[in-house]
Amino acid sequence: MSHTMSIEQAAGKLAELVGMLKPGDEIVLTDRDQPIARILPSEPRHSRRKPGSCKGMLVIQQEDNDHLKDFGEYMP
Repeated sequence: MSHTMSIEQAAGKLAELVGMLKPGDEIVLTDRDQPIARILPSEPRHSRRKPGSCKGMLVIQQEDNDHLKDFGEYMP
């Protein structure tokens, strides 16, 4: 959602405005009714990947070793 306000209006409550931002929101700051800046939320930080977090998500439907012959030159 986009909100538009003058830079004078935003100056007094900048911390409150930034705290209310959600992904996809933006605040457009204006000066003399002309847009001069946008305030956007930062990208969410992703946590580090953890080994084994996808355990059980892969299901092997059928054992098939025929495809391995294509990789024979790379195998010991």
